[in-house]
Amino acid sequence: MKYLLIALISLFSHAQTLEIKTVYTFDINSTINPATFRYLEKGFKKLDKNSLALIKLNTPGGLVSTTKEILTLFGNSEFPIAIWVSPEGSSATSAGALISAGADYLFMNDGTNIGAATPITSTGENIGKNNKDNKTPDSSDLRAKAINDLVSLTKSLCEAKERNANAFALMISQAKSFTSKEAMEQNVINQITNTTGEITQYLNKKKFTHKSTDYELIINSPEFIELNQSILDQILNVLSHPQLAYILFLLGAALIYFELQAPGGFVAGALGLISLLIAAIGFQVLPINFAALGLIALSLVLFVMESYITSYGILFLGAMGCLLFGSLLLFDTPDSLLVLDKKVIFSTVASLTAIFGYIGYLFYKDSTRTTSNNFFVPTGKKGKVFKVLDLHQPTKYQIKVEGQFWNAISSESLEPGDLVEVIDSDKEKKELVLEIKKSV
Repeated sequence: MKYLLIALISLFSHAQTLEIKTVYTFDINSTINPATFRYLEKGFKKLDKNSLALIKLNTPGGLVSTTKEILTLFGNSEFPIAIWVSPEGSSATSAGALISAGADYLFMNDGTNIGAATPITSTGENIGKNNKDNKTPDSSDLRAKAINDLVSLTKSLCEAKERNANAFALMISQAKSFTSKEAMEQNVINQITNTTGEITQYLNKKKFTHKSTDYELIINSPEFIELNQSILDQILNVLSHPQLAYILFLLGAALIYFELQAPGGFVAGALGLISLLIAAIGFQVLPINFAALGLIALSLVLFVMESYITSYGILFLGAMGCLLFGSLLLFDTPDSLLVLDKKVIFSTVASLTAIFGYIGYLFYKDSTRTTSNNFFVPTGKKGKVFKVLDLHQPTKYQIKVEGQFWNAISSESLEPGDLVEVIDSDKEKKELVLEIKKSV
């Protein structure tokens, strides 16, 4: 009876097997930013329970907010996740170390390092660092709050993954960094590996725990599929860099200030709004979907403005850029319920470009053929005298008619601000000069 009971316990306590048929590889070789989370989230949609996510990691760090989103993404996944700090010379620094703590398995290539995860500001200073003048006595509390939060988070992750929690705590509190050999000795990583074959060989028959259920991984000659970043993700990755986002924010603010100081052109203001929307994506102030809608709405506004403002095509180019970039962002998100073929987006933008380009060509062609005898003359239109140019008879003035400035002559004596009516143009002169009279 005793042996039967032991056999039954052994039978029911035996871990279930999980066969890994496909290994999906991701490559993160940048800062940790919203584009990184978007790349992983889109890729994870393609994996199932019989898949392994292998993330090659080389990062100097990034945003804590994005790091926590990635860790939450790891926790909600039903498949095993392995991080591999590779190739030689790579590092999982700062946010990279925190992300590594949340992986089910952690590997490092020879010649790599992990750690230095003390939180800092965008200027490179420690969060909550006391000023020399001690004007911020509570800044040490802010530093302790940030560090303790991250230490508690990584300890929880390490305890769940059976790693050395104290070593990860030192990475945060004391900016400790470990080489691959030191990390192996400190039980920070599972193994030092230099090839994907070594990783799959190590993981074969290893334990994987998901939602309190233990599985035994079975990996025999799996299929490897690379999930590379799309061109749009690569562009987002560049734009989401904190320093570039900060520069775009300052540029956008400066252009809008310039527009307010010298209103009328609207070109500076439009470019400023575009810069601010892109900076908002980098700062995570706006979700990508909302920013995409903002870019599309701005493109429609710029199209209308181009019809009324002489911008020599600048507003049109800005509108086409906003329409293309905003459309790609809006319909390329992982949780989008509406899927739009990119061919439709590109063909629409190409058609609009061709139409407006042809119209622009016709205007240019007509302008090159214009002579002094076929200039448009606003005969019968009314305007105002802007200033007096020459007091000789007939007196020469500069007038404004329907938003345009013209040189004009009149036999009457006029003052700035007087209402005038265009009679005709002086065709005998080489330059176009209107003939005007006083209007009531």
